[in-house]
Amino acid sequence: MHSSATSPAPTTRTAPRAPSAAGTRPGPKPVPQSRPSAPRGTDGRSTDPRGLAGRTALGLRAADTALNGGAPRLAPTRPGADRLLRGRPAQPAAVERIDPAALQTPSVRAALANIARICPAFTPRQVLRDGSRHILVAGTIGRAPVVAKCLSPQAVRGEVFEQLVADFHHEVAVYRAFVRHRPPVRLPRLVAADHDRCVLVVERVPGRPAARERHPVNAPTPGEIRAVLGAVRALNQWRPPTDVFQTPLDYQMEIARFHSVGQLTDRDAGDLRGLLHGLAHTPLQLCHGDALLSNVLLAPSGPVLVDWEQAGWYLPGYDLAVLWSVLSGDTAARRQISQLAQSGGTLARDAFLVNLVLVLMREIRLYDVPGAGEEQRIMIRRLYEDAALARRAVRAAVGTR
Repeated sequence: MHSSATSPAPTTRTAPRAPSAAGTRPGPKPVPQSRPSAPRGTDGRSTDPRGLAGRTALGLRAADTALNGGAPRLAPTRPGADRLLRGRPAQPAAVERIDPAALQTPSVRAALANIARICPAFTPRQVLRDGSRHILVAGTIGRAPVVAKCLSPQAVRGEVFEQLVADFHHEVAVYRAFVRHRPPVRLPRLVAADHDRCVLVVERVPGRPAARERHPVNAPTPGEIRAVLGAVRALNQWRPPTDVFQTPLDYQMEIARFHSVGQLTDRDAGDLRGLLHGLAHTPLQLCHGDALLSNVLLAPSGPVLVDWEQAGWYLPGYDLAVLWSVLSGDTAARRQISQLAQSGGTLARDAFLVNLVLVLMREIRLYDVPGAGEEQRIMIRRLYEDAALARRAVRAAVGTR
């Protein structure tokens, strides 16, 4: 659910009346009709295409330093943007144009009908996504900007419909649990939810995604990376009641699945099972489960995590493994993630390696499909190189046990 803040329109001043001929004192100098707008600052993103940079090792050795324990700092934002978030919600209608054609498609009309059942005052403004799985519609309830997420009618006819419904129900349950148990990270506030019709309405947070793509070509700035890692680590160290969240991932089943399709060799599967045996008594960690940069909004108040469909209890370091897998062009960020992963000791390092291999296997299975273009083939080749690197790290970890 991506969202954006509105920008105030430039102010104008009326020119003063010319002095009369009878006056003895000269009048003031004329004032221009409008002030030129101040130049906007950049968002701190680098245009250097580091996504095609050279490879790097995992760097799993004794860490000299860890993530800065101070408050995470973001790239400079527009003056006054923090007041916009803390004060009354801005009205997005100033920059968003209502597209009647997009709102009249059959799928969007069906979604709007379901939204109206739980939010009669909802006024649609913009269709953010009309995909095969979800429909996102930005709008307002009164003066409050919100985003409504619905299951697409196309998903009802798909093969993975039951899984999509289960994930949607889980996300609604997570948002409701966060109402009772407030997490230490920023997330959109729950407004309304319809469990039966798969409708979720949350506040629209001003900000921009940390990345537009799942595997961004241009990595975020170091300050943005530190802020995202700080938010993820705060969530991972939080200990809510154990009965609130589930365990979405069956590690033994995942290893068997990737082994059966040939992505893991017999030795790979044996090494992973060996590490899992040593982690049998390791406490699980609350993770977002899909901590992609595209699921993080950089708001004036700090990072905001969205899309909580996969949240639950995992082996330590799952969110770090997801971030490591998508930051292939940023060696400094990967080094920092590796240091965080081993800062908890040998067991934390082993858990991170198990998570990393399974995440990379999932990414390869997701992207290594027939008909891939040249850009996708480059990414697939890098994923295979990362997977080989992770396998070697797992074998080294098994050898030291």
